[in-house]
Amino acid sequence: MKPSRSDPAQARARTHKPGPKVAVITGADGGIGSAVVTAYRDLGYAVVATSRSIPDSDDPQVLACRGDLLESGVGERITGAAMDRFGRIDTVVNSAGVYIGKPFTDYTDEDFDLIVGVNLRGFFNVSRSAIGAMLSRDEGGGHLVNLSTSLVDQPSSQVPCALASLTKGGLNAVTRELAIEFAGHGIRVNTVSLGVVHTPMNPKVTPELIARHPLGRIEEVDDAVQAILYLEQASFVTGEILHVDGGQSVGR
Repeated sequence: MKPSRSDPAQARARTHKPGPKVAVITGADGGIGSAVVTAYRDLGYAVVATSRSIPDSDDPQVLACRGDLLESGVGERITGAAMDRFGRIDTVVNSAGVYIGKPFTDYTDEDFDLIVGVNLRGFFNVSRSAIGAMLSRDEGGGHLVNLSTSLVDQPSSQVPCALASLTKGGLNAVTRELAIEFAGHGIRVNTVSLGVVHTPMNPKVTPELIARHPLGRIEEVDDAVQAILYLEQASFVTGEILHVDGGQSVGR
């Protein structure tokens, strides 16, 4: 099977000497994303770190690539930058995401466009282009990791979040589909389903947030990063929705 839209990626791959493995990280300017960048560098990967306002890096093995996931063509541009600089893509971590919690009837068209645009269209554009680059290598292989929420599996009457469930539930479903579609090419696709993570988006650790997790504490960024690294190194795992949520998806 030949990848679609991949002629530029094929040409770039043929003109580069082999180098370190390369991870593309979206939403890389804070919270989980920036920690994932550090984690992949510690594994010896070169990293393409992308977000709307990602600062330049002094590390020659980190390429800062600014891009808005709402923009048409951003996936091709990120992939092109990765191939031009490093000549390959081995992993994509779709860390970028938007969450707006509201009662369903309070959502606006603008909310819908933003959440669907980042959580689904952004995933689609980056992943489609990156998988094309993975397929262009003679040896094949690669890994896609998405971030989801356990609210998809265990909704809460205290947390109205229909658009998060709509979009992240879509990521859960497409994880399984892509895992099957590309298994024959050695490309694995997995998702980490999170609880409430202590990040700049959730800076205050309140009793209410803690109570959402049966294990009795809020989730830290390192909990999410360790799960991503596990999936990266678990070469026989694909199509997995890995719940890292302190038991939230089991029930409360």
